[in-house]
Formats: sequence, C-alpha cells, structure tokens
Amino acid sequence: MCLLPLRKWRTIITSVLPPLSSAQSFRSDAALEALAKASIDKVPNLVLYNYPSFSGAFSSLFAHLFHSRLHLPCLVLPLSSVEPFRVEDLCIQGLETCYLLDFIGPKGFAQELLRRSSCKIIGFDHRKSVLQHITSGEEFPENLRFHVNVEKSSSTAVYEYFSAKLNDTNCSNGMATNLLETKDRERVEVVLKYIEDGDLRRWSLPDIRAFNTGLGEWRSKLNCITNPYMYEQLLEISAVGLIAKGNSYISSRQKAAEKLLNKVFKVRLGRGFYGECLGVRADGNSDLSNEIGKQLSIKSAAAGLRPIGAVIFMQRNNLKMCLRSTDDATDTSEVAKAYGGGGSSCSSSFIIRMDEYNQWLSLHSS
Repeated sequence: MCLLPLRKWRTIITSVLPPLSSAQSFRSDAALEALAKASIDKVPNLVLYNYPSFSGAFSSLFAHLFHSRLHLPCLVLPLSSVEPFRVEDLCIQGLETCYLLDFIGPKGFAQELLRRSSCKIIGFDHRKSVLQHITSGEEFPENLRFHVNVEKSSSTAVYEYFSAKLNDTNCSNGMATNLLETKDRERVEVVLKYIEDGDLRRWSLPDIRAFNTGLGEWRSKLNCITNPYMYEQLLEISAVGLIAKGNSYISSRQKAAEKLLNKVFKVRLGRGFYGECLGVRADGNSDLSNEIGKQLSIKSAAAGLRPIGAVIFMQRNNLKMCLRSTDDATDTSEVAKAYGGGGSSCSSSFIIRMDEYNQWLSLHSS
C-alpha cells in the first residue's frame, strides 16, 4: 500500500520491522511468572507496552479499560531496559490477540510470534523512524497489522482505537458504555494532548515544558507489575496540577542557580580563539548546570561578551566544562568538539585539563 508521510491515518501490514533497542525490552521473573499463569489460564489477550514511555503507559491504561469493560481476560506487561522477551515466552496457550503499544517490535519478532502462535498482532507507533523500515508492494498476513501515524501520538491513537471498538461492541449489544467515565474524560484528554505535543516535538501548548517537568516524577511509577495502582494513578493525573508542580520545581532550581551567580568570571574560550564569555565554578551543584548556564548566557550577552554561559565543576577527578546558550545563532558545540566533547548548538560539554583551563581564565574577573 502507498505510504504517504502526511496522511492523517495509515494502517500498515508488514513483516519488515526495525530492531528493538535494549531500552525497549523487558524480561523479569515476575513477568515470566505472569506469562506462565496466563498460559495455564489460557488468557486470549496480551498487551505489551513501551516502558517507561508515558504514551506506552496511557495506551496500556486504555487497553486495560477496554478489556475490563467487556470482562475479557487480558495480561498487560511493560517492556523496558532489562533482558528482552523471547518469542517462546509469549507463545502462551489460548493466545488470540497480542497488542504492541507505542512500539512495533524488533525485526522478525512479530512474524515469528505470528508463525508460532497464530494469533492476531496489532501494534501502534508514531515515530517517523518506523517508516524507514517499512516496505510496500508485498503481500502480508492479514492478522499482522500496525497503525503508524506520525501526526498523532500512540496514546491518542490507542485511545481512539479502543473507544471506537468499545462503542461498536456496545452498539451491537444495545449497551452505552464509554471507555472513560464522564468525570475523567475531559481531564485525561487534555493530558493526552500535552503528551502528544511532546511526543511529536511540537512544544506548542502553553506551559508544555513545565508539564513535562511535572510529569517526570511519574516515570518510576509506570511499571504495572511493580505498581498495582498505576491505572488509578494515571486516571488522576491532571495537566493543571502537573504544570503547577513543574513551574514550582523550575522556579526553585532557578533560585538555587541564582545563588551561584555572585562569583562569575570571564572565560577565554579556547584561550580566546572562540571569544570570551562568563563562567562560574559549580562544584557540588552540577545538577544545576543547565539553569546556571542559561542565566550566565543572558548575563554574558548583556556584558557585551558571547551569549554563552560556562559552568565548570569537578566530575570523577576530572574538570568538566558545560557550555549553554540561549541564542539560536550561537553554536557552543564548536568549542566542545574542538576539545574532544560534543553536544548540540545550545548545550555542549567536554573534559578540560587543569593547566589548559587556567589558560582560559582572564586576568580580571567581572
């Protein structure tokens, strides 16, 4: 079938899948025990979700709600950075449908599972990189199906999928049950919009950075095996609360960073070859290097120097220099790369010898 990057929705049936990175795999004793029990009980539905992805976690919530509403047996498992599942782990007796949420599996994984279990496999992903590994013009099994939408996050796509599927089922049975209860629907849908804004790298919604900061503390709670209350907790999350928490955290870190800006000095980048900027020693406060560097960048520009902030601290007996800039036209990585480091234009770092570093200090502090 024709694959057009700008199509709003596309359903892809394929056997050509990208390799699964170690950050997307999970195989623990608890998971294997759950699979063994599911095989004994002949559980027909298996849900695997990307962990610790928020799109993956919310997708698993919607799969859980769908199967719970219809009283359908279902096993939900996370995939994370531990040893990956093997196909034989998932070949449980009675398996009819396997959902892959917020990932589409390693190369050869889905078709091998399909061959050995004869179940239906349905996956969801939103990453553009997935499209690079998909080919068309071939005949593929009808029971191997992936929904890939580069303009919609996996969590939103899965929410719409199970909502529509539940609605279709209820209509045929004369019932009127929604996937989300009325008291939760609007709040959850707003959270999904913010997650999608980050997933698709749009960063367009108000306070999206604060939202992501507030959401960060939830990452350790996204394992449904170790956290049996995950679904209830996800349903309680609100964008307003996360934004408020995120702004509070950002503000506290900025205040902490400001306390270290009283002893700034000039740094001759590359002994002056790359110009001068303001710097500060932040030993013991390396976790604030980003906030300190950005504020230094602004102060440096106001002082007529390059809009770069240099944050220096000891790290494992090495002297490390982090460069930050708030100016889009400034590339800090040119300095970092010249000294064996790296990074992006606005954020880079490198290790510097003490004797070399001393050559970078101006004779007079600002």
